[in-house]
Amino acid sequence: MAAALRLICAGSEVVEAGRGFRFLVERYGQPANAFVIRYHGQVFAYFNECAHVPAQLDWQPGEFFDHSKLYLICSIHGALYAPDTGRCLGGRCGRKGLKPLPVSEIQGQIYLELENSHG
Repeated sequence: MAAALRLICAGSEVVEAGRGFRFLVERYGQPANAFVIRYHGQVFAYFNECAHVPAQLDWQPGEFFDHSKLYLICSIHGALYAPDTGRCLGGRCGRKGLKPLPVSEIQGQIYLELENSHG
């Protein structure tokens, strides 16, 4: 199967360990919130949903990193997540983590990779 690409934003809109970019994706036939961040020069995307509390992560629109700029933090209860894997590093998440979305940065643009069953 080939992957189709959907433009999310310009790469310049996602700053290293800084403001992320929020966007919508389809999940179970419904719109769902998602975000993309840049960490160690790479882009990573996740559903904008804490692993155990039905709440969006960002404490201000697009602000996902904690004060140290090393971790993503839940705005409700402070759970910490690894920016490059979404793995929960602290909090009541247990073994749960953020749900990743496949993204690519191509020629300065960030794309969501969509499965294409026609391919």
